[in-house]
Amino acid sequence: MTGYGKSVLQLPTKKISIEIKSLNSKNLDLNARMPSIYREKELGIRKLIASKLVRGKVDFSLYMEITGEETSSQVNKPVVKQYIEQLKDIVNGDETELLKMAVRMPDALNTEREEIDEDEWKTIEDGINSALDKIHTYRTEEGNALENDFRNRIKNIDALLEQVIAMDPERIENVRERLNRGIAELKEKVDENRFEQELVYYIEKFDITEEKVRLHNHLEYFEKSLDSNDSNGKKLGFIGQEIGREINTIGSKANYAPMQKLVVQMKDELEKIKEQLLNVL
Repeated sequence: MTGYGKSVLQLPTKKISIEIKSLNSKNLDLNARMPSIYREKELGIRKLIASKLVRGKVDFSLYMEITGEETSSQVNKPVVKQYIEQLKDIVNGDETELLKMAVRMPDALNTEREEIDEDEWKTIEDGINSALDKIHTYRTEEGNALENDFRNRIKNIDALLEQVIAMDPERIENVRERLNRGIAELKEKVDENRFEQELVYYIEKFDITEEKVRLHNHLEYFEKSLDSNDSNGKKLGFIGQEIGREINTIGSKANYAPMQKLVVQMKDELEKIKEQLLNVL
């Protein structure tokens, strides 16, 4: 969602600078700054930005600099002359000094409200679209980099899962041996059939077959969702939560140090994915 776009327009009597900055946010949070003459266009600007950027903390700024001779303020000559005459009755002063005092008085200047020229506004609107296009380009480049990072980390988790799957028989055998050693140390005679039944029940509690299948499916679904042309940051976030749930369950059931090390590595990769998902629309 991060991006920056700028557009500068030179009109016959003024220079217009447009800046749009976007940061990460769960929703669209738009702050707009512009000269009062263009305030009537603010609602349309907000709709345009919302349609193009969808989400993000967005700062929109439109600056105007008068470069021509045209001005909306005119000296109110009759009023200024009246002020000067009145001031002469009060003090004897230099004409220039009296003039300086008079132009500071109320109504010394007439300010006419400018009307927006529609042709001029069309040019400004094109400038806003240009700035939005630059943000889109910026976001696309960042998105491509994030996509490559996501795919690499998902592949890393999948590779670690393959190691977990390969290690699982060894883990079960290790659990069996530990239980056998524990019984042997008790130096008690046990019913072999009953012991085997209890062993099977105990091992079933640590079975991770379902978790392995679900985790593999979630990883595939995550990669498939990356291929979508739609904004899917929230969807990827939900899939990431499911991936984390399966990894945590495998870790809690592992009961085997070498497998738990693999689980820690998977969690590390997933945490980096979650951090970057905050940047995705």
